[in-house]
Amino acid sequence: MKKLLNILYVQSQGSYLRQEGETIVVERERAVVARIPIHTLSGIVCFGNVLCSPFLLGLCSERGVHVSFLSEHGRFLARVAGPVSGNVLLRIAQMKAAADPQHARDLAASFVAGKMLNARNVLQRRLRDHGEDAACSNAVIELAGAVQQLRKATTTDEVRGVEGTAAARYFEAFNGLIVAQREAFAIRNRNRRPPLDPMNALLSFHYTLLAHDCTGALESVGLDPQIGFLHAPRPGRDSLALDLMEEFRAPLADRAALSLVNLQQLGPKDFRTSESGAVEMSEAARKTVLLAWQKKKQETILHPFLGEKVEIGLLPYVQALLLARHLRGDLDAYPPFLLK
Repeated sequence: MKKLLNILYVQSQGSYLRQEGETIVVERERAVVARIPIHTLSGIVCFGNVLCSPFLLGLCSERGVHVSFLSEHGRFLARVAGPVSGNVLLRIAQMKAAADPQHARDLAASFVAGKMLNARNVLQRRLRDHGEDAACSNAVIELAGAVQQLRKATTTDEVRGVEGTAAARYFEAFNGLIVAQREAFAIRNRNRRPPLDPMNALLSFHYTLLAHDCTGALESVGLDPQIGFLHAPRPGRDSLALDLMEEFRAPLADRAALSLVNLQQLGPKDFRTSESGAVEMSEAARKTVLLAWQKKKQETILHPFLGEKVEIGLLPYVQALLLARHLRGDLDAYPPFLLK
C-alpha cells in the first residue's frame, strides 16, 4: 500500500519557497521559517501571495509533488504538475469508457450511489447520537428512495437529475447536523462563488482541499483527471476528480466542517463579510481547518471493499486505484467508498 505523505499548506502572505538540494525552504521577510525534505511531501498548496522559485517547481515536477495556487480565501487559480505519467493504455480505456453511454452511465451511477448512501449514513449517525430531528429523518427516507430511483436511470443525464434532487434534500436537512452555534452557522441552501454564510464558506474550503487530494490521487495511478463520467468534460476542469470526490463529500469534508463548528473550534468571529457580500474565513481560521484536516487524514479505518485498514488520507488514492482496475477490466464494476 502506498505510504501517506504530507501536504504542505502555505498561507502566510509574502512567503517565498525555494529549493536547497532535496529540501524545500520556506522564507518570510528573508528569514527562514521552515525546511521540509521533499520526499516527505505529496503536494504543496499556496494561498494568496505566496511565491515559488522556478527551480523548486522543476524539482517538484521531477518528484511528482503537485503544486496548487489558490486565492487567499481558497479559490482555485492554477496547478503545476510534471509530465503525464502512467500507462497510456489505461487512459485509452478511460476515454473509451467516457465515450460509451452505458459505461459512462454505470460509472456515474456508482459515484452518485456512494454519495447518497454516505450522506444518508451521516444523517443516520446524527439521529443516533443526538436524537430525533424531523428534517434529518425525512431526508434519510428520501435518500433511500433516491437510491431506488438511481437504479432505474437509463442515461447519465437521468443520473444527474437524481443526484441533483438528492443533494437538495440533503442540504434541506443540513442544519439538523449542526448541534452547536446553530444560529450563527445555519444555512438556507448550498451556495458558492461566492459563499454567502460562514458554513458555506467552510464547506467550500474543505471541498477545495478534497478536490486537490482527488486530482493528485488520479494522476498518481495514471488516470486523466479531466475525463469524467458524471461531470461532463470542460476545458480546464478536472471532471473526474469532481466525480471521485462526490462519495467523500459527506463523510470527509462535511463531517470535518461540522466537527469544527460543533466542537466550537471555530466561531462567528472567524468569518467576515466583504463588501461584495462574500463570506470569508480569517487566516487563523484557515490554519485551524488545515491542522484539523491533516490530523483527520492520519486516522485509519477499515476499507469496506478491501477489508484492510487504510489511512483516511489514502482513501482517494485507493478509490482511484479501484477505478483504474475496473477500467483495465480487472473488476466488473467500480465499488464506491461507503462509510460504515
